[in-house]
Amino acid sequence: MNAKEPHGGASKERIAKRLARAGVCSRREAERMIADGRVAVDGETLTSPAISVTRDARITVDGKPVAKAERTRLWRFHKPRGTLTTHRDPEGRPTVFDGLPKALGRLISVGRLDFNSEGLLLLTNDGGLARRLELPSGGWVRRYRVRAFGKVDAERLEALAAGITIDGVNYGPIHCGIERRRGDNTWLALSLREGKNREIRRVMEHLGLTVSRLIRIGFGPFALGRLARGAIEEVPGKALADMLGKGAAPGAKARKAKPRARRPAPGGRGRGGRAVAHRRR
Repeated sequence: MNAKEPHGGASKERIAKRLARAGVCSRREAERMIADGRVAVDGETLTSPAISVTRDARITVDGKPVAKAERTRLWRFHKPRGTLTTHRDPEGRPTVFDGLPKALGRLISVGRLDFNSEGLLLLTNDGGLARRLELPSGGWVRRYRVRAFGKVDAERLEALAAGITIDGVNYGPIHCGIERRRGDNTWLALSLREGKNREIRRVMEHLGLTVSRLIRIGFGPFALGRLARGAIEEVPGKALADMLGKGAAPGAKARKAKPRARRPAPGGRGRGGRAVAHRRR
């Protein structure tokens, strides 16, 4: 099939995106499958991923029909510590996807939380939505509770609101407030918009602090709430549409984290997360 030929009429999307939305594989894996001659559209084997298909196109992989793409869905997941945000680990370590119900199909994480971090992780069946939510330009504010060991300098924490450069890496504004202290341990409330790899741990280390616990309690309008560790709840379709329409607009600023008089639950109660009654074991 001609690689640049649009397939069919209105409402087309790239074949790799269609395969990803149908839960077959990631877009990158789809491109490899096409290069290996494993994907066909309306009986014609593809030789390039540069083709668009309609909703009604008959797609097969290894001769087996591909189901129609599902509607866009989003879930809140309470990531436990000691799990990787990846589909496969060469070392055999547990991943966030290992215990999820098979009926949910192939899900994609919105950004990542590192191995020893925990808390709110958004999962979706739509790669386009994942990219939209995780890009800094989208303005989605990430909120965290952090337990740090060491001597806390309130002035240095406050200065993080102007951004900081560490070993040549520029980090954007981080709004940080002290929640409570107990000996050499301090609970901090942080909010930021960019979220580079291991950003909070590196910034805290630069300030002479060691992070012993890191919990993400919010991502844009979505909150961890009282979601149990290892549990997953779908965001209702109407709530999802409302949140994406009214949530953080491009260029929105992270709100400054305010100190709290007492220790809260691991996360505040979230908005519109209807239970799917699934919990990892």
